Amino acid sequence: MTGRIFEIQRFSIHDGPGIRTTVFLKGCPLRCSWCHNPESISPDPQLSFLPEKCIGCGYCYRVCPNGAQQMAGGRRFLDRTRCIACGRCTSECYAGALELVGKETTVDKVLTEVLRDAPFYETSAGGMTLSGGEPTLQIEFSTALLAGAKAQGLHCAVETCLFCSYEALERIRPHVDLFLCDWKETDPQKHRQYTGAGNEQIRTNLLGLDQAGSLIRLRCPIIPGLNDRDDHFAGIASLAKELTHLDGVEFMPYHRLGESKLERFGMVVPRTASAAPAEETICAWKDDLKARGISVL
Repeated sequence: MTGRIFEIQRFSIHDGPGIRTTVFLKGCPLRCSWCHNPESISPDPQLSFLPEKCIGCGYCYRVCPNGAQQMAGGRRFLDRTRCIACGRCTSECYAGALELVGKETTVDKVLTEVLRDAPFYETSAGGMTLSGGEPTLQIEFSTALLAGAKAQGLHCAVETCLFCSYEALERIRPHVDLFLCDWKETDPQKHRQYTGAGNEQIRTNLLGLDQAGSLIRLRCPIIPGLNDRDDHFAGIASLAKELTHLDGVEFMPYHRLGESKLERFGMVVPRTASAAPAEETICAWKDDLKARGISVL
């Protein structure tokens, strides 16, 4: 069983309880304008290029089969319209300016990496988290990986946007101890504007998981100028009160780390905020939800 991932992050403390290893899978059905992992959107491998690391040795353009790597006037540049992400250039880039992001791997290889930190999981009540991207897009791989982790006694969490069939969630649900469910926008029209899809299916899946008895944590990305609105906070509180198996609500304030990634991958996505919110603003958001009777993590 194989799947495509783009990172395995060890000692992760923000993707579920305790110390965890987070496996990031390629491919996402949504197009959030604030995406902080744009390399996860495409299911295919992508070439990352950091011009500031390039030493101008010229080895990459000598091996590129399509002429995507070019040198003109002593200046190195990448023509992405010609790039097929074959990865030949990365093996020649000794300076580390080029990297192929997204690799095919097996369940066994991922589990071997995850189990390296088993002692930390035991002492911190941690485990493995699948993230992305969207894990349900690779449902066979995700199911096999979660089943393998549970067989090793690991606590398993899945971060999901829930924009998928409920059947896919039913496939993985027996192996998942905690669902980290994104709730990005209450208003269906605004959700479509910000992410490219409505939130009706997401809400249906969320309530379905709750009715099935799955433990749920609502993760709410809050973007200044977009969804930091009173009606959205009221919507979060209303939804949270409907869930009988809610672990709590977690705010995910906007940050700008994704912008540098856009440049690395030659992607263009509209900027949604000029700066991350101040700490006192985040505290005010939390106080707002607590005043509505919601447990905020």
